[in-house]
Amino acid sequence: MSSGHPRKSTLEEFKILLTLIAIFWLVEIVDFAIFQEGLDNFGIEPRTIMGLRGILFAPFLHGGFPHLIANTIPFITLGWLTMIQETSDFYIVSIVSAIIGGLGVWLLGKPDSVHIGASILIYGYLGFLLLRGWFQKNLPSIFLSGTVFFLYGSLIFGIFPSRVGVSWEGHLFGFIGGAIAAWAIAREKKFYG
Repeated sequence: MSSGHPRKSTLEEFKILLTLIAIFWLVEIVDFAIFQEGLDNFGIEPRTIMGLRGILFAPFLHGGFPHLIANTIPFITLGWLTMIQETSDFYIVSIVSAIIGGLGVWLLGKPDSVHIGASILIYGYLGFLLLRGWFQKNLPSIFLSGTVFFLYGSLIFGIFPSRVGVSWEGHLFGFIGGAIAAWAIAREKKFYG
C-alpha cells in the first residue's frame, strides 16, 4: 500500500551530491588552470557592495585543492544525512544556510577579507542535523542528531576563531542558518502534519 510519498532513491540523492561536488572541482580546476585563483575574488567581502555577490558564489569557490579536498567528504556525508528523511530538506537547508551564513559573514566578517568555501553549507548541514531532533522531537530525528553528534560533533569547535585564514564566521553563520532551517522545517511538519 502506498503512503502517498514517492519512493526515495539513494542513487538519486548521491547524483545530486556528486553533481555539486563535480561543479566544485570543475570550478577549482578552471580557477587554478585559467584564472590563477582569481575567481576567489568573487567570495564574500564583508561590508562591500561587490562582496554581496559572494553570498551566491562563495560556496563554489575554494582556496586551492587542499581546501576543496577537506570539504569534499563532509559535504557528501552531511549533505546526504540532511536529505535522509526528505530530499527537499537538503535544498531548503542549503539555501537558508547560504543566505543566512553569507549575510552574517558579510555583516560581521573581518574587514578586508574574502570568505570562500563549501564549509558554509557543511556547517549549515551540521547545525540542521544536530538540532533536527530537538525541534522535531521524533525518534528517527533524535537518533540522527545523536549519530551526527557522535561522528561530527567535534566540528562544532570550528565556529570559534582558531586558525588564521579559516572563516570561522562562515562556519558560525552557516551553522546558525542550518539551525534556523531545522526550526522552520520542524514547524512546517507540525503545522501540515
